[in-house]
Amino acid sequence: MDLAGVRVMTQHKCGEGWKGLGDGQAREEGQLEVADPAELSARLIKALSESGDLTAEWRPAFEAVPRHRFIPDTVWTQQGKRLVPLDRVDDESRWLERCYANDPVITQVDDGVPGEPGRVGRQITSSASRPDVVASMLAALDVEPGMNVLEIGTGTGWNAALLAERLGNDNVTSVEVDPEIADRARRVLREMGYEITVVTGDGALGHPESAPFDRVIATVAADRVPQAWAAQTRPGGRVLVPWTTDFHNGALVSFAVSEDGTMRGRIVGNVAFMLLRDQRGRGASLARDVRDIAGARQSFTRTHPYTVLGEYDVSLAIGLRVPRCNLVVQDGDEDGVYTVWLVDPWSGSWASLEHQPGAEKFAVRESGERNLWQEAEAAYRWWDGLGRPTADRWGLTVTPDDQYVWLDTEGHRIDG
Repeated sequence: MDLAGVRVMTQHKCGEGWKGLGDGQAREEGQLEVADPAELSARLIKALSESGDLTAEWRPAFEAVPRHRFIPDTVWTQQGKRLVPLDRVDDESRWLERCYANDPVITQVDDGVPGEPGRVGRQITSSASRPDVVASMLAALDVEPGMNVLEIGTGTGWNAALLAERLGNDNVTSVEVDPEIADRARRVLREMGYEITVVTGDGALGHPESAPFDRVIATVAADRVPQAWAAQTRPGGRVLVPWTTDFHNGALVSFAVSEDGTMRGRIVGNVAFMLLRDQRGRGASLARDVRDIAGARQSFTRTHPYTVLGEYDVSLAIGLRVPRCNLVVQDGDEDGVYTVWLVDPWSGSWASLEHQPGAEKFAVRESGERNLWQEAEAAYRWWDGLGRPTADRWGLTVTPDDQYVWLDTEGHRIDG
């Protein structure tokens, strides 16, 4: 079974349940009345303002830029293990309400070529981010009118339009790796009156032709933060990046750029994004990577799996100490029954832990050269011994030659 058949344990905002607007509702005599996008937008903006995600500085931009104008006419929804298309022409009301739900909208699967018959997808490869995440990241960017901004990951173009609405067309450059997505965003932005520079290319390289920038904002995740982003930013400028490890996806880092091109930053939020395409690496597949189950080493632990793996702060710390390890949680047939898998796709090592409700100890199986469950438990004890630091105590430094993590101060460097 691959990842389409299991759920990945996450603790970040992007993984939370739907909150906001519902799907289309049947009207009188079974007819579907097309929803009013202005009303849906106003309701979403009101909710974002009341939650504190949308600041007063950014509210006029959200009011001026209708999100649905940037969403493709075909999006995808998750139905069990499948990603199935939702076409605007078939149910415009449901499509509109999805555009204005406080949810990510899946806009591309399988790099634009759905991998199963009937346009059914296997893997999400592009999406429109949750509106509350967009709003909170724009607030964290700490930008002022007139600043020159580089966006990495154009996607639908909605975020670029929000930036242009506040900063001006000439002050926004956006880079998108997928030619089809870039072309569509460029076309929609122009139709909406935004003459933004949209570049088709590798976002990891930035766009030196429009540099220097006052701010760089990435709407894709990176495990190795490209130094090119710092090189193209003015000293004193800021770079905002969703940072990830193989184990943990969900740390937003705000960097300050120094004269020598070094970036130093702290974790300021918890968001999760898809990786830069050239950093995707090799994801875990239980069908491919779990071998020799009969010959696996067997043991027991009295440590509850959620204690070690489930909380945001400990998950972040484990990602720092346990490299090349993917976490997958496979649901069982009964409530509360599940299996935790730790998988290293590179070495073929794996570990599993079976959870039964009310159990006092849990069966562990491990295979391969690594003892991944033991590594995870050791990382948990390390984090506990540090006083259980919260995410905001971690920092990241990126130099032209290196990248490293620190706790509280740059002098307290943490080596994985």
